[in-house]
Amino acid sequence: MTAIETGAASPGGASVIGTLSPSRAGDFMTCPLLYRFRVIDRIPERPSPAAVRGTLVHAVLERLFDIPAARRTPAAALELLAPEWDRLLAEEPELATLFDGEDVEGARAEWLAEARAMVERYFALEDPRRLEPASRELYVETVLDSGLQLRGYIDRLDVAPTGDVRVVDYKTGRAPSADFEARALFQMKFYALVLWRLHGTVPRLLQLMYLGNGEILRYAPDEADLRATERKVDALWQAIRRAMETGEWRPRKSRLCDWCDHQARCPSFGGEPPPLPVVAAGAGAPRDEVSPRDPRDDV
Repeated sequence: MTAIETGAASPGGASVIGTLSPSRAGDFMTCPLLYRFRVIDRIPERPSPAAVRGTLVHAVLERLFDIPAARRTPAAALELLAPEWDRLLAEEPELATLFDGEDVEGARAEWLAEARAMVERYFALEDPRRLEPASRELYVETVLDSGLQLRGYIDRLDVAPTGDVRVVDYKTGRAPSADFEARALFQMKFYALVLWRLHGTVPRLLQLMYLGNGEILRYAPDEADLRATERKVDALWQAIRRAMETGEWRPRKSRLCDWCDHQARCPSFGGEPPPLPVVAAGAGAPRDEVSPRDPRDDV
């Protein structure tokens, strides 16, 4: 059992009306139609090199803490890259086709070099020899008074001797500009809300570590922040329910469309969505049954 135990009890005894993870909540905020394609239609998406690299780097940093503290060096971390990549390939053989074009070997070598650079950059941000995380890849879930179940995976949880909790998330992208910090922190506040509802204590610090450019974003939440986050996720769920009832999943065009797999079926790009799946009577709202550990969250 991890140092922080999890549960799914609702304080008010409410029955579960649906489930939401931070990745799916982020999808709906980005584009309701994207949420539909991923949760309602469950249309497969080809894994992107950036997302898979994020998964690889996360795996290396998770395994790093299996090594005795004194041996947690950059060289030791880099030695984990090849076996972790082999493990990912064994689990998902389709990743062997991640690279295409005329120079597949060159593309793969460049991709691995970028992964190595991110692992090395991590050591410029903190010294893992001085850390003993309470939990890694911690699955958490809780049910709000509204009946909405929240769930997700936390990259790392650090607990100080005083009991103060730090929630840590690794990102392999670059730190956002000040204008987009609030959006970046939503995922972390989501996790903080779950932990607060589970244990009654607000985490002392939320820390996003951007390995793409070696920056750290830190935020100290309070109860008011987490109450506001709870209201936000409840409102998001109501918006999802309305879309389910009306069948209206509106696209929201943005710069993120450049990386979307669904342009061919998106009205914003001249496409047409497939017919909505037939939902059995009494099936209710979607329960976000997709794995809450979304590799896209790692970027």
